[in-house]
Amino acid sequence: MDVPLSPTGAVVPPVDRDDWIGLTTQPLPVGMATDWAVLPRCGAVVLFSGTVRDHAPGRHDVTAIEYEAYEEHAGPRLAAIALEIRARWPDVGRVVLLHRVGHVPVGQSSVVVVVSAPHRQEAFEAARFGIDTLKSSVPIWKRELWDGGARWGVDAQHIERASAAPSGGAMGGGG
Repeated sequence: MDVPLSPTGAVVPPVDRDDWIGLTTQPLPVGMATDWAVLPRCGAVVLFSGTVRDHAPGRHDVTAIEYEAYEEHAGPRLAAIALEIRARWPDVGRVVLLHRVGHVPVGQSSVVVVVSAPHRQEAFEAARFGIDTLKSSVPIWKRELWDGGARWGVDAQHIERASAAPSGGAMGGGG
């Protein structure tokens, strides 16, 4: 489930479907993903962009994160999240679920979720469900890097099915 790339290697949206999902080693096109999600019938577009921060539990000098994923497992789980979003919020327009793999420096986006819908409430709920379920159901591992060291992320979660995730609405969790 590789994301489409331009001849220059940049990530580009699909032209033949309303779900843009996948993993890539390339920088995530946050603005392009938001623009792509706009549809005439949708009055709301919600974007979540998770960026690499300079700290982690017990560390205040993180310089980057390296993400790893098994494409054969992660791709179908991303697709399942998009399907579940559409089942729970049938009026949703477009859905973007993109995650970086490989080396991602502090300040760059590691995950982007965008949802368009006719109204803001369903767009917010669907986008929140998208990121929360991605974090809890897609097997992606992170290794925190700093000058002179590295360690695997210590905030792993139990992996569950997208359909087992609760509906949006409850506030909690992190990016």
